[in-house]
Amino acid sequence: MIWAIGDIQGCYDSFVHLLEKIDFDPGRDTLWLAGDLVNRGPKSKEVLEWVYGHRESLRIVLGNHDIALLAAAWGIKKSNPTLDPILEDPHRENWLQWLREQPFLQVDHALGYVMAHAGIPPEFGLGSSLHYNRILTTKLQGERAAEWLAAMMGKNEDHFDPLGSDLQHERYMLSGFIRMRYCTPDGRLDFDQKGAPTPKVRAKGLIPWFECPVRKRLEEKILFGHWSTLGYFENDEVCCLDSGCLWKGRLTAKRLDTQERKIVQVECPEGIDPKGNG
Repeated sequence: MIWAIGDIQGCYDSFVHLLEKIDFDPGRDTLWLAGDLVNRGPKSKEVLEWVYGHRESLRIVLGNHDIALLAAAWGIKKSNPTLDPILEDPHRENWLQWLREQPFLQVDHALGYVMAHAGIPPEFGLGSSLHYNRILTTKLQGERAAEWLAAMMGKNEDHFDPLGSDLQHERYMLSGFIRMRYCTPDGRLDFDQKGAPTPKVRAKGLIPWFECPVRKRLEEKILFGHWSTLGYFENDEVCCLDSGCLWKGRLTAKRLDTQERKIVQVECPEGIDPKGNG
């Protein structure tokens, strides 16, 4: 069986409960994980330790909180009490090196799915997205990865300028892959609004990125997370798997290797009181 699971963010007990509920067998099954494995949740180290130990049975994409862990490890940003146990563990280098080797995009043409943590920017089709995924992963694995990541942090690019620099292009694609939620009808990304797509938000001229009228359509369905206030959402083109586990919501798994829509969820009592949007 092949399952996709949304943002875990250190909620290890809920993750294990969900694995039990779907009867996950690492010798038989495959998990797609939508990123944000760690940060803010109470057992981020345990999640990363489990994921690393079962890495042969996984396909993951990196999320903004996974990138935050690397940034903290490299001194680009401050750590916090949920990341400190990872950074203080003697196995940290193995875990962090493995994270650096993970992509921002997964695709399986036979299954008919593509996964990115926040989605695929409206301006790009699958071919261009795979191209920039290769560029970003190469930079993250390079000798100057810390310097490159520092240049990526602190600024989101809201549009792709064909005449822009390589740095601008890479910032745009990284921002799209791991941080976007909304855009304007012409495809310009917005990174300020984090809530659900209410009529009030739409009145501001903002729409979910996947509703963008100029978005390049893919043959594959896009799996993504990152949007806890949207919650589990699915139509013919996209599926959001982030159902707010960290915020005392649910952790969601979707089966991929069947035509029948099969969703399994567990409650997340170990989460924290909703004060933000993940």
